[in-house]
Amino acid sequence: MANVVIIGTQWGDEGKGKIVDLLTQYADNIVRFQGGNNAGHTLVVDGKQFIFHLIPSGILYENKKCFIGNGVVLDPGVLIDEMEELRESGLPVTPERLMLSANAHLIMPYHRVQDGCSEAALKKGKKIGTTGRGIGPCYGDKVLRCGIKLGDLLDDGLFRDKLKENIDEKNYLFTKKFGADPVSFDEIYAGAQKHLEILAPYIGNVSVELDKARKSGQHILFEGAQGTQLDIDHGTYPFVTSSNTVAGNACIGSGFGPAHIDAVIGILKAYTTRVGEGPFPSELFDATGDELQKKGGEFGATTGRKRRCGWLDTVVANDAVRLNGVTGFAITKLDVLSGQKTLKIGTSYEEGGERLTAMPGNIRRAERVKPVYEEMPGWSEEIRHAKCVDDLPAKARAYVKRIEELTETPAMILSVGPGREETMLLKNPFEK
Repeated sequence: MANVVIIGTQWGDEGKGKIVDLLTQYADNIVRFQGGNNAGHTLVVDGKQFIFHLIPSGILYENKKCFIGNGVVLDPGVLIDEMEELRESGLPVTPERLMLSANAHLIMPYHRVQDGCSEAALKKGKKIGTTGRGIGPCYGDKVLRCGIKLGDLLDDGLFRDKLKENIDEKNYLFTKKFGADPVSFDEIYAGAQKHLEILAPYIGNVSVELDKARKSGQHILFEGAQGTQLDIDHGTYPFVTSSNTVAGNACIGSGFGPAHIDAVIGILKAYTTRVGEGPFPSELFDATGDELQKKGGEFGATTGRKRRCGWLDTVVANDAVRLNGVTGFAITKLDVLSGQKTLKIGTSYEEGGERLTAMPGNIRRAERVKPVYEEMPGWSEEIRHAKCVDDLPAKARAYVKRIEELTETPAMILSVGPGREETMLLKNPFEK
């Protein structure tokens, strides 16, 4: 029995979905523990692309059980659409294959309205780059103790009371502050009832079920969303997401005891990308950045926005190692660097005459830092055919080794292409 957490080490989009898909074959249960449908995990299986925003990537394995934990904010309409898409692909999602935590908070239609109004009201340069899907307002209501949980739908009186109170407050905000139209209680209530008809059989106590699985010796894989530098506490605040993306939240967001986690795999893209606003010290504004963006297909799986691209930043990587307790890396998109004559790795920052080895907590200072690079020779060979480390060019192996040295963390998985088969599993984290 082993329990493994997968997290992103950068600003998201590192390729977590593919690595979760790879490791799911060794797990019995797969758990989403934070975020919402602002996350997008892209998988390519037998030439077919799947993009998941809520359902754990492990759903592609018919003999696995998937869970959406209490730390996730759940848009029921998006979830139902994903379930329908899977059914049409010949993969029906039954209550035997998916459980939803009764304690997961619901993204309501008024959360999306609030998200759009709030972002639109921000001045240029202050915008967060939110996806507009209601994630932040939903987490905000959760903290303010007025949120609606999935399990509340099962108690009609409770749901009606909470919904009315929230809509009264939101409509005052929309009409008085933002000059927007009010939302309708009747329409939102009716929509929730339709969602309940479909989702009621899936609602349960995820914490209890995971504990049963652990005690019976089953393997559990925890699937994180976004990346460490988007963590609400430890990221480049305020240009972050609204949840804790670090490994510690795998336990909080699912109701699983931290003493039972055996490994934390950090997904590290071989270069660095970021979607939306916020500091990005190693960002490239030249032809090299454009080439990485084009060759890597760097568009957000959720928003479709073009990703900003830059050199690998080991300050960011080392922050992730420290904050998550990373026990091994899965290095992704190594193949995208093929053809680069010279590679650069950011090893520290300079700001105000000071050398920094961690991302500054002060956002203005984080925006001013300049990366200190070391250079390595690149390789010209395409590497997507490689099946083992020895198949890689010597310069590619040297690049991986240097990452291990700078982070004091071993590479356990190498990805050299988007396909499921284009991955090298150097060490299986489920094997103690």
